[in-house]
Amino acid sequence: MIDRDPLDEAELRELVPAVIGILVSRGADFATAEDAVQDALIEALRSWPSDPPRDRRGWLVTVAWRKFLDIVRSEGSRMKREERVMAATLAEPETSSEPGTDGVPNADDTLDLYFLCAHPDLSPASAVALTLRAVGGLTTKQIAAAYMVPESTMAQRISRAKSTIAGSRLNRPGGLSSVLTTLYLVFNEGHPGEVDLVAEAIRLTRTLASMIDSAEVDGLLALMLLHHARRDARFGADGRLISLADQDRTLWDQRLIVEGIEILQAALGRDELGQYQAQAAIAALHADAQTVEDTDWVQVVEWYDELLKLNESPIASLNRAVAIGEADGPVAGLAELGRLDETLPRYFAVEAHLRERAGEDEAAAKLYVEAAAKASNLAERDHLMRQAARLNSR
Repeated sequence: MIDRDPLDEAELRELVPAVIGILVSRGADFATAEDAVQDALIEALRSWPSDPPRDRRGWLVTVAWRKFLDIVRSEGSRMKREERVMAATLAEPETSSEPGTDGVPNADDTLDLYFLCAHPDLSPASAVALTLRAVGGLTTKQIAAAYMVPESTMAQRISRAKSTIAGSRLNRPGGLSSVLTTLYLVFNEGHPGEVDLVAEAIRLTRTLASMIDSAEVDGLLALMLLHHARRDARFGADGRLISLADQDRTLWDQRLIVEGIEILQAALGRDELGQYQAQAAIAALHADAQTVEDTDWVQVVEWYDELLKLNESPIASLNRAVAIGEADGPVAGLAELGRLDETLPRYFAVEAHLRERAGEDEAAAKLYVEAAAKASNLAERDHLMRQAARLNSR
């Protein structure tokens, strides 16, 4: 029999929201409960390698509660709150360092924590940071590294977020759409580092899907899996960006594609269409094609039509113009693009692609250069400049 790793980081992170939920249900405020759980995790990292507990969650609950009481006692200006908390403690059964089932949370405690961290009063960046810390169990240092900002900056962001929702209870103050938006931001905006935020976003979304019956949650999970399946093909060995049309599709993860499509089909069968299901349907059509020429572009356009009914996203409008260019020809795509605002991100990149498809190489090359100047990251800029150089060398 192989013993479990006493410091299994993934398992530790999965325990965090449940432990915070228990402390809050005992009367702790969210901000202090979250700090106490982080202190307990540090204690676990110190003591578990030499003395692993039999009941890890029970150990974390007990230690985090003690840490919480220590924090309360140290705040002299909050004596009344201490008296209330101590009274609650005396009313509870005695706990040991291995409390077993004491304070076992129900799923609603963890689910409510998702909603609290996506509180409508929080900015998207703050909601993401707080979700990763309180629900994901990541340290401030790990989150800062993932978003390439100083640890002090991320600490201030998390502190402001906790101050914003101070006094809020776990009563789902925001809507499910806010939670899904936050999780999708985690999926899209992180950078490679100690923690794989793409994998973390998928893990958190899987957990959410297990706790709530929602076709749109399943749609988001399917979308993440289908996009993640193409990860190994997106960049070359030299780090250069590779467009969807030029990717080596043998590198796509078929296991994730099959799982994503199965989840999507079940969600669509419930006839509760949402924007993430529509996006996942588009991703599934790309994943199902052996080559870019095999893509069912007519269906892609139809799904973009559905998506735009649900969410008038300018990015979706741009992508629809590309799909029309593939389905009906580049002239039709350019006509559709002409209806859009040219200040949209990637507008000139789309126009360059369509001009090239129409045989206007000189115009396309100039547009690729113009698009590169407006690119939001180095990889995209270099990709667009290579496209311009390719056309200019003909």
